[in-house]
Amino acid sequence: MYLPIMLEVENKNILIIGAGTVAYKKAQKIVEQKGNVKVVSPRFNPDFDELKNIKRIKDVYDKKYIKGHILVIAATDHPSINKKINEDCREENVLCNVVTDTHSDVIFPSHFNRGDLTMAVSTNGKSPALSKKIINDLKQHYDESYEERVQLLGEIRDIVLSLDCSQEERRDILNHIVELEAIELRKLAKKEMK
Repeated sequence: MYLPIMLEVENKNILIIGAGTVAYKKAQKIVEQKGNVKVVSPRFNPDFDELKNIKRIKDVYDKKYIKGHILVIAATDHPSINKKINEDCREENVLCNVVTDTHSDVIFPSHFNRGDLTMAVSTNGKSPALSKKIINDLKQHYDESYEERVQLLGEIRDIVLSLDCSQEERRDILNHIVELEAIELRKLAKKEMK
């Protein structure tokens, strides 16, 4: 079973072995989150030319590349090489995502963001298409207005946490506030900021 977690990748070293379309998409997402990406491959998909903040190493896979990375993504076109990468990562106690295998240490769920609201769905590798469908359904319900809503709730939460009352009372207040409409949240945030 997988434990759902959020991983802070900013300024963290992440290695991608392989440089095809799937590897490019993974690299792009990690670069967007300001991770330090190194890609090792004998050949690179031309799309990689768009990614400026990565280190490219034109070489075949070698275990030596694993050291110093918190996460390795095995994204070659060769399942046997991907399997070897996974085995090497386990020996080095480094998390590994194998794009061709549902038994990876790490899998990437389908997800989307509305500002600081992140929604992720996974079928534990059984049906990525279903995960994507559910995410598209969620996008319809949780529209762009949730970006402001989360921001306002965060501001109000900071104020509530500073109140001189019990933890239970603060929790009750926060549970009530989350039910308010955006216009009420705006009024409350402005009032509390004064």
